[in-house]
Formats: sequence, C-alpha cells, structure tokens
Amino acid sequence: MSQLFITCAPAMEALLVDELALLDIAAKPGHGGVKADATLENAYRICLWSRLASRVLWPLTEGEAETADDIYALAAKVLWPSHFSVANKFAVDFTGSNREIRHTQFGAMKIKDAIVDVFREERGQRPQVDVKDPDIRVHAHLGKKGLAIYLDLVGKPLHQRGYRTQAGDAPLKESLAAAILYKLGWHKDPSLDFLVDPMCGSGTLVIEAALIRGKRAPGLKRAFAFENWALHSAEIWNTEVKAAIDAAQPIKAKFFGFDSDKRVVEKARNNAKAAGVGRALTFETQPLKDLDDKPGERGLLLCNPPYGERLGDMAEVLYLYRELGVKARQFMGWRLGVYTGSPESLRQLKLLKSNQWQLNNGAIEAVLASYELDERQGQARVESSEVAQSALSGPVEAYANRLKKNIKALEKWAKREGIEAYRLYDADLPDYNAAVDRYGDRIVIQEYAPPKTIEPEKAARRLQDLIVATVAVTGVQSDKIAVKTRARQSGSNQYEKLESRHQYFWVEEYGVRCRVNLFDYLDSGLFLDHRLTRKWVGEMAKGKRFLNLFCYTGTATLHAAKGGAMTTTSVDMSRTYLDWAEENLRGNGIKGRDHQLVQANVLDWLHRCQDKFDLVFVDPPTFSNSKRMEASFDVQRDHIELLDEISYVLSPGATVVFSNNKRHFKLDRDAVEALGYQIEDVSKATLPEDYKRNPHIHVCFKLVFSPRD
Repeated sequence: MSQLFITCAPAMEALLVDELALLDIAAKPGHGGVKADATLENAYRICLWSRLASRVLWPLTEGEAETADDIYALAAKVLWPSHFSVANKFAVDFTGSNREIRHTQFGAMKIKDAIVDVFREERGQRPQVDVKDPDIRVHAHLGKKGLAIYLDLVGKPLHQRGYRTQAGDAPLKESLAAAILYKLGWHKDPSLDFLVDPMCGSGTLVIEAALIRGKRAPGLKRAFAFENWALHSAEIWNTEVKAAIDAAQPIKAKFFGFDSDKRVVEKARNNAKAAGVGRALTFETQPLKDLDDKPGERGLLLCNPPYGERLGDMAEVLYLYRELGVKARQFMGWRLGVYTGSPESLRQLKLLKSNQWQLNNGAIEAVLASYELDERQGQARVESSEVAQSALSGPVEAYANRLKKNIKALEKWAKREGIEAYRLYDADLPDYNAAVDRYGDRIVIQEYAPPKTIEPEKAARRLQDLIVATVAVTGVQSDKIAVKTRARQSGSNQYEKLESRHQYFWVEEYGVRCRVNLFDYLDSGLFLDHRLTRKWVGEMAKGKRFLNLFCYTGTATLHAAKGGAMTTTSVDMSRTYLDWAEENLRGNGIKGRDHQLVQANVLDWLHRCQDKFDLVFVDPPTFSNSKRMEASFDVQRDHIELLDEISYVLSPGATVVFSNNKRHFKLDRDAVEALGYQIEDVSKATLPEDYKRNPHIHVCFKLVFSPRD
C-alpha cells in the first residue's frame, strides 16, 4: 500500500509516531516526518487530531529522476485532471537537489510545466498558478532514492489551528507547544490537576494544554486543501468530524496564565475564546515576582521565559530565571517545565533537573528542561529578598568582595568631585575580565572578549556570575544594567548601533550635564577616562576660540563653553553624534552662532578651513575606514599629517590637547617638534582616580604651537 508522509519539525518524529499510535495509526519515523498507510480515514484523522504534524502528503508517484527531463517525465505520468480541475489555482513546492538539479525553483518549474501540459492534452485548458493562495498545493522531494511527488492535503500548516488571531512578539508555534506538553507527560498524567504559566504571553502553552486535556480535536476550527481535491470523500470526512466532536470531554483541570504585559494577556483571552476553551482558562496581568503559592497539591508549572537574545538584556533575564527558581520552590509536589533558547541560564534556577531534551524553536537552538519539585530541591524556602545574596557564594565571592571594596573607596570621592559616571571595576581579577561602570543609578558591564583558550561555556558561566553578583552588591535593578562584549574594534565598529531603545538620560560631570545612552551603542556617549582632560580643557578655555575635532557627542565642547570659550566649533563625520552633541549643548543652555557643529571629514575640513583657533582638543579614533572617507585613518601612521593640518588653523601660542586610546602609541617627537609644537606628556596627569589601575588607557599630550618661519 502507498504511504502517506506526515511532516513535522526535526526531533519530533518519535513523538509523532506515539501520537498517531493513540489514533490507531501505525507509523514509522523518517527524517523530518513519519510514514503511514495512505487511506482516507488515516489522512482525515491526522488532519483533525495531530497536534505535532505540519503537513499530510498524499502520494501520487515516485521514481528515479537524475535530470530535469526525468522530473518532467515522472510528473507527466500523473493524471492531474483526476485530482483537481482547471478552475483550481495550484502551486508547486520543491525540496532537495542532486548534481543536475541544484535550484528548487527550477525543479518546481519542471513539475509545473508537466502539470500544465497534461491538462492541455486532457482538457484543452490549463489551470492558473498562484503561489500565495493556491487551492491545490503539490509537494515534490528529490532525494537519494529519487523523486517523490505528493498532494498536500493540508494547505496552511497544521500548527495554524485557526484560533490564534493575535500573538505576542515571539509566539511559540502551536505544534511546538504541544510537543513541550507531550514531553512533560501532560497528556497521560491525570494527577496533574493544575497548570500555571507565569509568563504566558499570548497563551499558546495554556490553550494547547486545555485542548489536550479536553480531548478537543485541533483541526475542527480550520479549513483544509483536500476540500478542493477531486478524490475527497465528504462521507468519510463527516464521519471523522462527528467522531471528533463526540470525543470532546469536559475540561476538569484548572489553568492559569499570567504575564506582566496587559496587552498580551488580553490577546491570550481572545485566543482562548476563539479556541473554544475561554471559560476554562484564567488569564491575569501579574509579574513573576507576585506569583502566589500553588493553587493545588499537584500540577505543572510551565513557562517559556525570554531568551535574552540581546546581550544588553542579560542581567534582567538572569534575574528573571533566579526569581523563577525562587517561586518554583513554592510549588513543592509539582512538576516544573522550562523551555528556553538560553540553556546556560537554567543554572540560575538553582534546581536539580530530572530531564532535558533538545527541542529547537525553528532556527533557534532550544531545550526543554524538566524538574520534579520534591524534597531533593531542598526543604527550606528561599525568599525573593535572598536571591541576590545567594549570588555571592563560590568563586565569584572574590569578585563581589573586590567590587564592594572599590565602591567604598570611590563613592565618597565621586560625590566630592561632583561626578555621577565613573568606573567601579576594571578586570581587577583575572577570572572576571570585565569593566563595570556606574552612570547615576545605572550600571554598564563590558565583558572583554575572552581568549580562545577559554571554553565558551566556562566564559558564559563567569559572565553570568559576574552579572548576578554585580546586581547583588550594587543594589541596582537588573533592568537598569546594560551588558556588552568589548572586543578589539576595527574601523567605525565602536560607533555602530546595537539596539534602538532610545533610553537617554543625563549625568553630571564637574557641573556639566552629559546625555548618555547605555544600550543602543557600544559606547555610552561619554568617554569616562577623558574626564580630567575635559575638565582641564574647560579651565583653559576662557576667552579662547575652541576647536573640537572628532568631537563625538561634544562633551569636551560642553566644558569649553562652560569654561568661557569665546566660540566653539565641533567637527565630526557622524550626523548621529552631531545631533547628540546638539542635544548636549541645548541641555546645558549653550546656543547661538558662536557654537557651530560641522559634519565633515576632519582632514578635508582642516584643509579648507580659513579660521584660526586658540585651543584645540583632538581625540581621533585608533583606526577608521568609514565609507565617507576616501582613505582609511590610522592614528599611529597618520598623526603627523593630522597635526600638520591642524597647525594651519592655529593662532600663535595656541594649545593643542592631543589624545588617543591606542595601546603602545608612540608620538613621533622629532616630526611633531619640526611642525612647531612644544611637547608636554600629560598622560599621567589626565588619568582619573578610577582608572589608576590601568595607566595605559590613553595617552595625552599638551602641544603649544609656535609658528614656523
């Protein structure tokens, strides 16, 4: 007998075999699906009942196919008019390849040509192709054993049950939700009388659980492509539909879905109503921290927490997992299931796993972890207030102690100096290679990329421990901690946008307000190591014509203007950062024609400039190859050319403050002096208190210009 091919997501084949066995259908697993006898009863029953399958493919023909002509010839053997009429629009899906057929579109085209030609020969007319919304969909797969051609009986994939009219930002497919529930034994353990999802989103897990427990056929509320199939039997179909309707049972278990976003909770309610289980489910707006004790003695606590795809979210996500572990201990006697694309975060639960399965969410590698919440998890409950303190044990305790010591030493100093943004920790300990900066009531953790000799899993664990300990020691809320990885940057990478949160705020620095953003870019908009340099510039600026080259967000200009500069001119190639600089000026009450912002390539602008300046601050990038530049810029290679161009816009006796952050930078003193500059190395004098452990963070020179003869 011919065989149906029932497709499913990878790793679900064995589950699908078990599911079909419950429908009295014998199946054998294959790659990406299972095979079962091709009867109408089997096909209809699978379409109605399978919660895991994606498509049900009816076999039409198969055979060897090495070339395009072979594909055409095999497809032309099918009597297509016996399956659908010229009035039906059709489409062809083609998968697989061989040495001759390398493009799926070409394979699909050959089958389409054969279908059209058969219709013309048999009916004198041809049906139309509609790839977006066909009445009939033909599926062909080219593999090692040849070509198999099927009729897709489903149309839209089976996971589209028809009830989910609204979804959250990252909804689970209904078939994946069902697989999660099957893995956790929800369908065969009647002792689980309750299900609670504390992060329910649009409610897919809760709704699928209710449909399973109520034996509601998931295909009852949708249409199928086989309704356009000439061999469709309405009699057999109606019999299967009636049996499915009769099989429904009262839903006795109790279901609760909670989420902190009231908009997605409303979507969940609407979806449950559309699925016909709205009365059996309770959805409420509630954050995880407010989750109460278990509603009954035995149940399933199940959730799909955020994965933290964005590195900046890591602190918030880790603390969410830690909070989940705390709350899970209130559900002793229950089973906990956590489905996540961030398996390394599971360790934050501080629970003993009973099982774990690889179960990918599309292209996202993900796992489902199962926990029996019994005496093994420890008898003592951990209160939410203790979550932070539990982070300080083990190897990370040394980091926590160092951070405490640094904070104690720096907080009074910062308050006395009148600064709100400063460095708390800078790779003080070799095992925790990161920088930790405070910006008012917020924190930035910048992990220095670990060497290749460190295993990625070990590096990830260290970073997680560092983040959790930082939250514990500083008391800063996890949603106010930005996490970044800082590797060696090339070109303009450090200025590239990472996110689009637009969370700007102001910090004070020696009486100047600076606008910063901790999430959207690698840098915050304020280079903390140049704090003393900016202050010094301000002290020298009174009555001076000030020029800021490679001005970034214009923070040095703020100090110069506040210090009484007669005029300021700030030059940068980035419109984004010039707009930021304009906001900085406006936020400090600095405005008018005496304060100019110029978008230009610095070297080109200097070459054209006719004005003279008395004080110049120049802090060029280590390297830049911006698309707006004809040639790259390397500060070691090009600093003499840059200082030469600057010399032409200087008044006699003008001062140039020249700094950069290139490691091992060597000033070409002979060439600089030949340009007419007197050199004073002020690198140590411009090193702030919070950077004393890293004396090589930057170099800085005071260059006083005497015109050449």
